[in-house]
Amino acid sequence: MWGRFEWCWRVLMTGWLFILFGSGGLALSLVWFNLLLLFVRDSGKRREIARRSIAASFRLFLRIGRLLGVFDYRFENCEELAGDRGCLIVANHPTLLDYVFIASRAPHIGCLVKASLVNNPCFRGVIKAADYLVNSQGETLLPESQKRIAAGEAILIFPEGTRTRPGEPLVIQRGAANIAVRCGCELRLVHIHCDQRYLDKYSRWYQIPQRKPMITVSVKQRIASQSFMANQDDAPTIAARRLSQYLCQELVPDVR
Repeated sequence: MWGRFEWCWRVLMTGWLFILFGSGGLALSLVWFNLLLLFVRDSGKRREIARRSIAASFRLFLRIGRLLGVFDYRFENCEELAGDRGCLIVANHPTLLDYVFIASRAPHIGCLVKASLVNNPCFRGVIKAADYLVNSQGETLLPESQKRIAAGEAILIFPEGTRTRPGEPLVIQRGAANIAVRCGCELRLVHIHCDQRYLDKYSRWYQIPQRKPMITVSVKQRIASQSFMANQDDAPTIAARRLSQYLCQELVPDVR
């Protein structure tokens, strides 16, 4: 009886958290980010404040979710992200909340986001204020990535391009590898593991597990993209293919 009540509570609170998340993004866009436009003239400083505000709101969101018993989480070695500059941060993508977890601990990083989110009224202002890259930028995406990485920005990318399909091997798109190889930058690997199916590719928001899920975010090693060039004559596309194959193996979380 208690187990059934607990499950119903988590379903209700999951729905409420979705409303909170969307309304929070809308409030930031309509109020706080517009105030920044009025009072902070320097665009770089304004972007920094916006990203720190987003990270703070994400930390609050996660604490509320834990307090309500909807989910639990832990971070491993996430302090390593603080020093990451001029690199790509690549992670597997099992749940809808993966970006929230990483950005909550690394407010300085940028992100490559789906083009569809730009049309979402709850997130459009957030993406613009944080100056995130959009994966629909086509021919300008690579040079803009190169420019930002050269300037010392770290960019978060989920190389799968979408959430992991449960029970299937990782399928890595070559976008992240192409950017890394052509920019000559390092990559920081991040493993995200959820001990149950939760907010995955095929789940509706209300299809939650019988017991509270635990999400673990573990920061792993940095790797050099140029080590995938067998020799100087190798084409970048060949090195990107090798790097993508490597990521297919190395982005599979360690399950303990």
